[in-house]
Amino acid sequence: MKLRNPYLKENITGYLFILPQFLLFLLFIVYPIVEGIRLSFYKVQYQQETFVGFDNYTTLFNDPVFFKSIVNTVVFVVFIVLLTVIFSLFVGSAVFDKNAKYVSFIRGSYYIPVMVSMVVMSMVWSFLLSPANGLISYAAREMDLSVVNLLGNKNTVLPVIIFVTFATNVGQAIILYIASMIGVPKDLFEAAEVDGASRLQVIFRILIPLVKPTTIYISIVNIIAVLKIFVVIQLLTGGGPNNASVTMMYYLYNNAFKFNQLGVASAVGVIMFIITMLLSVPQLRAMFKDK
Repeated sequence: MKLRNPYLKENITGYLFILPQFLLFLLFIVYPIVEGIRLSFYKVQYQQETFVGFDNYTTLFNDPVFFKSIVNTVVFVVFIVLLTVIFSLFVGSAVFDKNAKYVSFIRGSYYIPVMVSMVVMSMVWSFLLSPANGLISYAAREMDLSVVNLLGNKNTVLPVIIFVTFATNVGQAIILYIASMIGVPKDLFEAAEVDGASRLQVIFRILIPLVKPTTIYISIVNIIAVLKIFVVIQLLTGGGPNNASVTMMYYLYNNAFKFNQLGVASAVGVIMFIITMLLSVPQLRAMFKDK
């Protein structure tokens, strides 16, 4: 059989190469999204499904714990993304033009926590922060201070989780920023030096604008990652104290696997998907507009 369309004939090899990946994308990405949207309109009891329309969404918006999970998730997203971008920019701009061995040492030092499983890091922090036998509580007792229970206090639990998540994942952003800054043409720095620009002026007028695509990428990746934050919540607080650290993902997990409310959990997933799109699409449009 001969192909009459010359364009299709020319590109058939490329289409065949991407076909397996495209099929996997449809099976493991598109299908779960469509199925999750469908299940959000059903009440699922084991193998029985009953169409309930928007009742699952009504249940969510009548639950104060769900609103608490939204607020906590927004707080996590805002602070973790801001901390990651600002700190990574600071470290990257401080070391990108230094000695190659020093730059490699800095990159390796910050990237070590990223290579360690989040489960392992959460267990380490759980040991450090334990009020009974944790290292921080032990140091406080040795200094005749009161017992430190940062994870059991609703006023300190969110800052602690924000710090743990930020400290564990910031290395990846630093690696990306340093690589992006090293790729900036040296002619620009030489011209700025001739013009008498200070280092701060070079950073704010040359480096930061030129690494904007990297900033957008890091922001989107971290927004998606923080929206899915689960392991650190499960191992450190279990959503406590008194739902002070519950997130949308943890709320979804509880409804799906503890309360057997798969329809409600699917509705949470749909809302998270919409939030992710609303936060990510404007940044993607800005990146492509610049190009």
